[in-house]
Amino acid sequence: MANATAVAYTFKGVDNKGNKVEGEISAASPALVKAQLRRQGIIANKVQKKPKPLFGGKKKIKPGDIAIFTRQMATMMKAGVPLVQSFDIVADGLDNQGLKELIFKVRDDVASGTAFAEALRKHPLYFDDLFCNLVASGEQSGALETMLDRIATYKEKTETLKAKIKKAMTYPIAVVVVAIIVTSILLIKVVPQFAETFSSFGAELPAFTRLVVSMSEWMQANWFIALIAVVGGIGGILEVKKRNKKVAEYFDRLILRLPIFGQITYNSIAARFARTLSTTFAAGVPLIDALKSVAGATGNSVYEEATLKIRDSVATGIPLNGAMRHSGLYPTMLVQMAAIGEESGALDEMLAKAADFYEEAVDNMVDNLTTLLEPMIMAVLGVLVGGLMIAMYLPIFQLGNVV
Repeated sequence: MANATAVAYTFKGVDNKGNKVEGEISAASPALVKAQLRRQGIIANKVQKKPKPLFGGKKKIKPGDIAIFTRQMATMMKAGVPLVQSFDIVADGLDNQGLKELIFKVRDDVASGTAFAEALRKHPLYFDDLFCNLVASGEQSGALETMLDRIATYKEKTETLKAKIKKAMTYPIAVVVVAIIVTSILLIKVVPQFAETFSSFGAELPAFTRLVVSMSEWMQANWFIALIAVVGGIGGILEVKKRNKKVAEYFDRLILRLPIFGQITYNSIAARFARTLSTTFAAGVPLIDALKSVAGATGNSVYEEATLKIRDSVATGIPLNGAMRHSGLYPTMLVQMAAIGEESGALDEMLAKAADFYEEAVDNMVDNLTTLLEPMIMAVLGVLVGGLMIAMYLPIFQLGNVV
């Protein structure tokens, strides 16, 4: 049954004290469910597959889920639990059915004699080359539990850094979207009511009011076209950015030039570069191969290309810090830490410290950004909503002149 994929079953039965029990268990077949329950002193009266939810289906497997899975596997193996059994223990504690099925697929491959790293390579959507190469290095060195611990730490810190970047970007974007929605509702629903009243005044409206009324009339007639244009434009830009390298590089350079956000992105790239290179180098991966993995982890096409050039320079015998300095893209402190690490033979430790520094810098900048943006955003919303209200009440203020 090693090749059978385990699925979730629900059961009802009686324990050895005569008490009714029910629950959920994962196994390859109902017979194996009953066998497992018998070993626990439970006589199963009813065993059936767990019904699939009517709505929602399987949850998406996120990078954070992979980080948790890696940490749990490292903990199990450090405790001396065999690899195959570790998969079962970790999977039984999961609510995400998609992740559970993924783990069982990997377990079945490992149980049939496939190397752990090779089993992971069958699922490139969830386990990238860096992850698989580090696992392979751990298997070859006989220190898989230590390597899984390093990978888990790397994934956790990477996901924490991503969360900080998302926090910095999400808040202002969300407020801008809310401001657009509120303004659109006012233009489509509220302003027309005022405009209808103004039509009976018999006097020329102020220029500001005429502008707002014109905007309202346009929005009423074209709101759907405007919505499609905005959504389609954003979607089109993202799609072109994915497919066209030059467009991606243009936007990546543009982000780096933005005030505040550019510095946050710059520090996050430095942190990812240092953290990834530290983890791979500590795992015994040759520097040239490690730099190839680092290039894909930077998350920015400009720095990906720069890292590949650094790799080519290192391959010709140039020291890492010299190649980094020559690129002119990396922070001076990171270059100096790399130089100290190369001279002292502790490159991985120096880069890990540099990664800690830049991750903390990102954290502080995100907190400061949130504090600064709150009054600015309130001011913008006040100007938008207040401006519309002023435009609507200006004719009322001038009503005395008409009368």
